Amino acid sequence: MDMKILVVNCGSSSVKYSLFEIRNEKKLACGIVECIGSTKAFYTKQSQKVKKQKEVVKVLNHTEAVELIIKELLNKNSGVISDINEIAVVGHRIVHGGDKFHKSVLVTEEVKQDLKDCFLLAPLHMPAHYAGIEAVEKMLPGVPSVLVFDTAFHQTMQNYAYMYALPYEFFEKNHIRRYGFHGTSHDYVSQRAAEMLGRPLSKIKLITAHLGNGSSITAIDNGKVVDTSMGFTPLEGVMMGTRCGNIDPAILPYILDKYPQYKEEDALNKLLNKKSGLIGISGVSADMRDILIARASGNKRASLAFEMLCYSVKKYICAYFGILNGVDALVFTAGIGEHSSPVRENVCKNLSALGIEIDLEENAKASDKERVISTKSSKVKIMVIPTNEELMIAKESKVVLTSI
Repeated sequence: MDMKILVVNCGSSSVKYSLFEIRNEKKLACGIVECIGSTKAFYTKQSQKVKKQKEVVKVLNHTEAVELIIKELLNKNSGVISDINEIAVVGHRIVHGGDKFHKSVLVTEEVKQDLKDCFLLAPLHMPAHYAGIEAVEKMLPGVPSVLVFDTAFHQTMQNYAYMYALPYEFFEKNHIRRYGFHGTSHDYVSQRAAEMLGRPLSKIKLITAHLGNGSSITAIDNGKVVDTSMGFTPLEGVMMGTRCGNIDPAILPYILDKYPQYKEEDALNKLLNKKSGLIGISGVSADMRDILIARASGNKRASLAFEMLCYSVKKYICAYFGILNGVDALVFTAGIGEHSSPVRENVCKNLSALGIEIDLEENAKASDKERVISTKSSKVKIMVIPTNEELMIAKESKVVLTSI
């Protein structure tokens, strides 16, 4: 019997899942339960037996959401398994591993306690992840779970790259340092890029650009992360959908002085994380598709937001090109990176001095497949590689399980 792996991604009010038959890397079923705890939750699902469906459900907590998902997987008419023991392992996506977790781990009581110590590093995500782990343990007794961390792939950074120039005691006592995020995505596309280049990952230099509502750029040398744009939290780095990215820290006390309302609990955090970025500049939307429509109709603020985002990405690419002392490939992935040809074109424009030359015709073609969009004369390959974090989590979970 082929190994089946369930991948679970618990957000604060959602549970997203995928079930894989790992030998063929085939997705058997997937879905998401959203608005958990509200008066009206939604369950979107599909499988090899059932086309995409969306229904209203009553789900009060993560345990009930996981129970709903397991029942669907076991459903005689639409399900894809006949017994929970067909699931060999459950892989959990975990946003923050802090200093405690440098690689994927099997869940134990000790691991769960260490995970609680990371709650303060990502208070919106970590309690939900923990609730998901306990829900899976309740609904799938005896089935092992593996934690796969967004931060783990970035743990190869040197201390001079991950440290902040604050008093050293903040690092020693409070673990304030750069951690980086989207690690599973950067890991996956770097492996795919190496295969497309026909060279070992240990022999190439890459810049991977994960551009979505949240975005991060990573410099990878010989398969190891040298630097990444996100920091202590996912707020740092390039401009994003609702996040400001890099700003002068002195702006914050200035805002608090001028606008006392932001001294209220969580108000400043919401301003920087939820009301800035594309939505803050354009006033139109956090979605790049909406920005491009508004820009085409002459909306100057939408055009400014577009240019700002592209410029911030370009700066990181140029910096990482220098740090790596040359690059074999530049990889675009995630929602914007995979689907927005105007963003890719604008980011790559005027980088010919670095050997980065985009083929405008290839770039403009709509496709969901892996492809090269650089010119034949470009010294640096420009690639579009759809990310597959769920599959990467499944593969990581198999590695951990089989190493026991």
